[in-house]
Amino acid sequence: MKRIFLFVLTNLAVMLVLGVAARVLGVDRFLTANGLNLGALLGFSLLMGFGGAIISLLMSKWIAKRSAGVQLIEQPRSQDEVWIVETVRKFADKAGIGMPEVGIFEGAPNAFATGAFKNSALVAVSTGLLQNMTKEEVEAVIGHEVAHIANGDMVTMALIQGVMNTFVVFLSRVIGSLVDGFLRKGQDNTGPGIGYYVTTIVLDIVLGFAAAIVVAWFSRHREFRADAGAAQLMGRKQPMINALARLGGVQTAELPKSMAAMGIAGSIGKLFSTHPPIEERIARLQSTNP
Repeated sequence: MKRIFLFVLTNLAVMLVLGVAARVLGVDRFLTANGLNLGALLGFSLLMGFGGAIISLLMSKWIAKRSAGVQLIEQPRSQDEVWIVETVRKFADKAGIGMPEVGIFEGAPNAFATGAFKNSALVAVSTGLLQNMTKEEVEAVIGHEVAHIANGDMVTMALIQGVMNTFVVFLSRVIGSLVDGFLRKGQDNTGPGIGYYVTTIVLDIVLGFAAAIVVAWFSRHREFRADAGAAQLMGRKQPMINALARLGGVQTAELPKSMAAMGIAGSIGKLFSTHPPIEERIARLQSTNP
C-alpha cells in the first residue's frame, strides 16, 4: 500500500508541476486563446497517462494468466510442483512478502512475476525452464522473480510509465496548439485546427518512442537489482550466474508485450530492450560481494 500511496502522490505532484509551469510560462493563456482549457488538458493527460497505467497494473495478473496460459498450482500434483511451491514460499518468507500465487506455463525457458500488490502477486515459470535447468538454477530464477516483487518493481514500472505517458499527452497537445496557432495566425482561433491534430498525432508517436526508451532504461536497471536480490535470497551468487549463463545459451520464450518487462529473459534491442545483455548481468553479479 505504501507504493500505491506513492503512485497517487506522484500523480498529484506531476499535475501540480505541469499546471504551475504552464501558468508561469503563460501557456495557459495561449491555450485559452486557441480554444483549449488548461484544467481540462491536465485532467485528460492524467486520465490517459496514469489512468491507463493503474488499470494495466491492477489487471496485470488477470492478463498474465490468460495471455501466457498460466496454470495455477492450487493443489500440487507432483513432487516437482510441490518443490516449486515450497521454493516460492521459502523465498517469500525470507523477503518478507505474502505468499504469491504460483503457476506454470508452456514454452521455452522463461519466468515472470506480476501483480499490483506485494502480498498478492503471481510467480510463473515455463515448462522449458524446468526441463532445461538444474533445480539450483531454477531456484535462482524463482529468487529473481520474488526479488522483483519484494522490490515493488511492478508498481514502480507502472508509475514511471504513467509519468511518461502523462508528459507525452500533455506536451504533444501544448506543442500542437503552438503549431496550430502559428499556422492560423490572424485567423479565427475558436477551436483547434488541422495543424493541431496532425502535430498531436505525430508527437504522440515520436514522444511515445522517447518515453519507451526511458521506461526500458529503468527496466534494465531493476534487472540488475533482481539478480542481486536472488543471490541474497540464496546466500550466494553462483546459482544465479549459472542460470543466466544457461539462459544465454538457449532460445528463450517470447512473453506477451504487456509482461515482457517482468520476464527473466529479455529481447535483443538496445535502447528498447527491457533486459540488459546476459553478459552484462553476469559481469555485474561477479563484481559484487559474495
